Amino acid sequence: MKGTARTVFSGSEAEEFGVEILGVLPGFPGPRQSAIIARLTGANVEKTGVFAGMSGSPVYIDGKIVGAIAFSFPFSKEPIAGITPIKQMIDLFNKGSENIKPKEPRAVSFSQLASTDWKPNLPKPAVSSVSLLAPVSAGSPLMPLIGQQMTPIATPLVFSGISQESLSAFAPQLAASGLLPVSGVGGSAAITPLGQVDGNTFPPGSSISVQLVRGDYSLAAAGTVTLRDNDRIYAFGHPFLSLGASDMPMTEASVVTVISNMNNSFKLAVPGKMVGSISQDRASGIYGLLRQAPKMIPVKVSLHTSRDHTDTYSYEMVNDSFLTPLLLNITLFNTITSSERALGDSTISVKGEIRVKGQQPIQIDRRFSNSNSPIMAASAIAAPVSSLLTSGFDDVQLDGITLDIDSTETRYLGTLERITLDRTEVRRGEKIEVQAYVRTESGKQFVQRIPMQIPQDAALGQLLVFVGDGGALQEGSPAKSFVPQDLSQLVKAINTVKKSDRLYVKLFRITNGAVIGTSEMPSLPPSVVATLNSDRTSGGYTPTVLSPVYEMELPPAEFVISGQQLIAIDVVK
Repeated sequence: MKGTARTVFSGSEAEEFGVEILGVLPGFPGPRQSAIIARLTGANVEKTGVFAGMSGSPVYIDGKIVGAIAFSFPFSKEPIAGITPIKQMIDLFNKGSENIKPKEPRAVSFSQLASTDWKPNLPKPAVSSVSLLAPVSAGSPLMPLIGQQMTPIATPLVFSGISQESLSAFAPQLAASGLLPVSGVGGSAAITPLGQVDGNTFPPGSSISVQLVRGDYSLAAAGTVTLRDNDRIYAFGHPFLSLGASDMPMTEASVVTVISNMNNSFKLAVPGKMVGSISQDRASGIYGLLRQAPKMIPVKVSLHTSRDHTDTYSYEMVNDSFLTPLLLNITLFNTITSSERALGDSTISVKGEIRVKGQQPIQIDRRFSNSNSPIMAASAIAAPVSSLLTSGFDDVQLDGITLDIDSTETRYLGTLERITLDRTEVRRGEKIEVQAYVRTESGKQFVQRIPMQIPQDAALGQLLVFVGDGGALQEGSPAKSFVPQDLSQLVKAINTVKKSDRLYVKLFRITNGAVIGTSEMPSLPPSVVATLNSDRTSGGYTPTVLSPVYEMELPPAEFVISGQQLIAIDVVK
């Protein structure tokens, strides 16, 4: 049995090539599913073989559509392909509306909110580099059988504006997410409004592009349209990233050429105008709607370089709980290293805000001075974004991220060596001076004088004076994690995370207290302590023996100061 198929080899017009049906493979790629096996014929496919980007190419027999080209045999000497039946594609996306149940809020740790070493927690297993040909997990016993498996045709993601060095730095994270990056093989896409749609939009066999980032940076994957049914678009014939329900820009695309490659031929495509959004990404393909604009997250970054030059980058990215933090991490790292050094001593300060719809803005004010400052700065933004999007609240919508980044190619580090008091006895309401002695890496010592007033209601007896960086203070806090009751509580917690680049002063009293959620409850009466420690209850709070009396954040010094010291003072009548 013979038929025809359509895909774009060059430009935007689809071309036909021959298809010879060889048989049907039942139970593939899943139970109660099947794949049609076919040999592709024609001058173009005999030259290129089954290539990346032809996923979704519609196949016709006697003028009727039967499915989409979606699978291939790696290293095959002939262009043998697997076809996903069109009925499987349509049925999967027409099985009723989404049954979305309310999510439960998840526990959030303060160390996670303040992290400078953010790592993605993505639901896909790590894949080896050969997965461009066959997605086999690294170390799998199936590795020797590559070429004997029929696998989804590769859909490599094209990173435009991202250097190969940046992609290499994030290779483990990209591999863990199942993303297969190709640097610079494709064109970037401007941020444009929803384009006009007519009867010539997305005919079967035309190229379609799915975008995750667009603007000064672009991340897109090209495939082929299988079927247009009014405003409904079916494409790919296999999953893109298996995101399930999604919201990604769906754009037209033109093909520069198909690169014939001994390893893996691929389509060199340039994204065009946005005409809709991809709303489903599942086992039998992707599904989108025309005339529907996706909700993207705008990002604007101003970089002030060590050579007194300012560059501004504007782009927007898809709103996805797993992909957004990863893509933000990569683009911010690349923004810094595009003008500044990626390795070696540097000091980077990041200021700005994350705007959350219906909430107070999340203020960003972080500074890093180290040999890997760029990656620490990028992670410090990705961490709170990840906490927001994976919090379990349904009403999280990021309206935008605006950042000002300053970079110098010098390290400014200091260590808190010791602290002294101008006296060891003090009355309520009196002022004392704490002197913090800081030594820089060059051996120079400077003193930071800290005036502090004892509270009028301070209890008589001994108080402990803590002076240290925000990271040390946060680490020593009994409040390690909490389950936010609502989104506003999470936003407030992010805004109150201690900053690791400056000193804090905190007074403690040695007395019984408790931490419930994010709230410290100092100096509890014995009756309350007895109630919390009742034999009939357990858990729900963290007991403490140091109750906070007073806390002050100091302005940032010239140097990023780390370390902590503790000293006692007596409150007398």
